[in-house]
Amino acid sequence: MLAKTDPFNPWTMDDEGEHPKSSMEWWCAEAFFCSALDKKKWSVKADFMQWRTKTGVHGSMYNLRLFDLQTSKHYIFDARNETQKLHITNNPFSASFQESFFQGSFPTYTIHCVDQKNDIALDLSCNSSSYPHWVAQDITGGFLPAGLGFYRYGFIPKNTLTGNLRIRDTTTLITGEGYIEHVYGDFSYHRLGTEHAGLQKSFSTYSKLVGWWLRNHTFHIPEKLTLSTSNNPLGYDWMWGLLDNGWTLFYGNILFWIMQGPIAGSLIFSKDGKTYTEFCNVSFRYSAMRHAKEFNVMYPTGIEMTATNKKETLHLTVTMTDEPYEHTRKFINEKFWQGFLIAEAPGTIQGYYSDGKETIPLNGMCKLEPQRQISKLGHNSLSITLLKPPQGIGKIIELDSSLLKKTCVMKVQFFPKPRISFTMNRHANTESSKKEAKDYS
Repeated sequence: MLAKTDPFNPWTMDDEGEHPKSSMEWWCAEAFFCSALDKKKWSVKADFMQWRTKTGVHGSMYNLRLFDLQTSKHYIFDARNETQKLHITNNPFSASFQESFFQGSFPTYTIHCVDQKNDIALDLSCNSSSYPHWVAQDITGGFLPAGLGFYRYGFIPKNTLTGNLRIRDTTTLITGEGYIEHVYGDFSYHRLGTEHAGLQKSFSTYSKLVGWWLRNHTFHIPEKLTLSTSNNPLGYDWMWGLLDNGWTLFYGNILFWIMQGPIAGSLIFSKDGKTYTEFCNVSFRYSAMRHAKEFNVMYPTGIEMTATNKKETLHLTVTMTDEPYEHTRKFINEKFWQGFLIAEAPGTIQGYYSDGKETIPLNGMCKLEPQRQISKLGHNSLSITLLKPPQGIGKIIELDSSLLKKTCVMKVQFFPKPRISFTMNRHANTESSKKEAKDYS
């Protein structure tokens, strides 16, 4: 068992416990496991969250998502309390919502989850086989900015687990591996300008992260740039991965309208669960996307990413393999936003790792969770592609607009023959669908 005084452990007992002055705080567990009775494979997420408003009003919620990976059946349970925070005790630490609870400290945790709607009870005993890590631990001491506020994002990427799963009258033993995270701070994902308590710390954190990002990137003009209202800065892409060789991955990308290019986040990689490499020079592109069921917004179901750090190169493609569950919430009396969406599904990882001498193929499993805050403008995208020989010299500008209900493409060619072409298609769901095209030579 790993000792709590281990110098490789950056978490203190205070870090793991409650931070009552935080505007938002949560404890979360993700896992893949197999049931002994029927040999089924499952994926689960359980999170316990609480918040505090400026007027001192507290609230809390508990969510459980259980995916049967053989039948693609989802068991979903959500519960909220708008006037009361989680019930929390210390020594030992425990956070509970009604019958369900998350308790313990590194390296052992116990999680009890109840789904009253589907008559499910899940018990997990977790023993950490990797050390905790703060995102941006070596850059800012683990602090991250969020608008005018700040927060800390800590995780343990690998934990062995045992327990049992009861669905109605059937109970089975389970074994698997999981992930644990704890996040707290003065921030809001949905209103980035509302928290001011940590303004000075937020600006200092921005400065350190921007400096780190600039030191690890060289400026170049991309061959293609795509911007979208679906990828506004109030959304993010998140991934946790377990590789077949025992390595772990964590990916977090805050979105700045960019659909392809450098990330504003990090890819954190560990071979031994003790030392972590936090890649800054990471580029991404979406290999597959989906339109949400309830809102006019697009989100990725597949992401390709390439990360470099000195002689190291990590190339990965992560792909959802199960039907994603879309958790949505509509906003009331919001001027610019309709609501938000979290789409989550288990998936696979394929790729390779190179240290400059040896290239190692990688395979594994992952959980992919994109979050999007939905603009009232709907989904709109603008792409600019630079043309190079042998296609010629020029650029292609593509606009796909839900607001205008049109798709427009303009091609400007300078060489070998100057030419401007323009096409426009109305979206098929409009009353009249027709095409207009012009060519200026």
